[in-house]
Amino acid sequence: MRRSAALLFRRLKLAALDAALLNGAVARWSYSCGLHGRLTVTEFDILVKAPAPIQASAESARPVPERPLLIAFASDFHAGATTDPRLFARLMEHVLERRPDVLLLGGDFVSWNARDAGVLAERLAVVDPPLGKFAVVGNHDWWAGVGRVVPQLERVGVRVLVNSHAALPAPFEAVSICGIDDPWSGRPNAAKAFAGAGPVRIFLTHSPDGILLAGTNRFDVAFAGHTHGGQIALPDGTPIVTAGGPLSRSHSRGRFEVPGNGPLYVSRGVGCSNLPLRINADPELVLCTLRFSALP
Repeated sequence: MRRSAALLFRRLKLAALDAALLNGAVARWSYSCGLHGRLTVTEFDILVKAPAPIQASAESARPVPERPLLIAFASDFHAGATTDPRLFARLMEHVLERRPDVLLLGGDFVSWNARDAGVLAERLAVVDPPLGKFAVVGNHDWWAGVGRVVPQLERVGVRVLVNSHAALPAPFEAVSICGIDDPWSGRPNAAKAFAGAGPVRIFLTHSPDGILLAGTNRFDVAFAGHTHGGQIALPDGTPIVTAGGPLSRSHSRGRFEVPGNGPLYVSRGVGCSNLPLRINADPELVLCTLRFSALP
């Protein structure tokens, strides 16, 4: 009962914010003035030491990929009154230009109204990576109604992973995308997400706090958003206001090493939350190249 009341309060607050922002008019002005920030592309490489193929049978063997895997990751779109849709169009232009093998999406597709997911879905429909589009949901998606957000993504070919994993097609059969529900608003279950996953594992979580829930489940690289890099930060990138959650405060942007696992990359996200404004926290598309080397 208390959780339902809190959700109702959030929805009323965000609806009031939507009205105050003139249903997107302020965001359109902000974007035109360059106040959404400048979309940047961050690139990094990872060398994955993949175990030998599982040879239970010839049909089930998953060989180590012979060529690199190019991953595009974007998060925190916040479609609605706080983000101008022209930013989504610009993002997709970058994705089409870089031609990734797979596109990963880190949640918070809307700010508060589930119907706004349709605006983003229109842009996602034009991007069709050969190995697919995969996503997890975020806290704003839960507040808006995850049951109304997810179908709009699925209609344009996005596979939403809720405590589940998906193996990539050939020649990357050894690679699994493992996604958990939002760490705080959803019902995350990392054990379920990783169960039966391949030897190379990409961990997808909306918030960096998902790392705290991974337990003993091993991963080779993890991607998260949620923090917006502070959205409004000091010139050195220090957030003025941090997102909720212990790792969200300490891991607000960039790459972090995770003992016993591969690195975690926390994206600054794409859209704007609460205010249609970014200062020293530009929107970001992340490109990660996975290079493979078989263990002896």
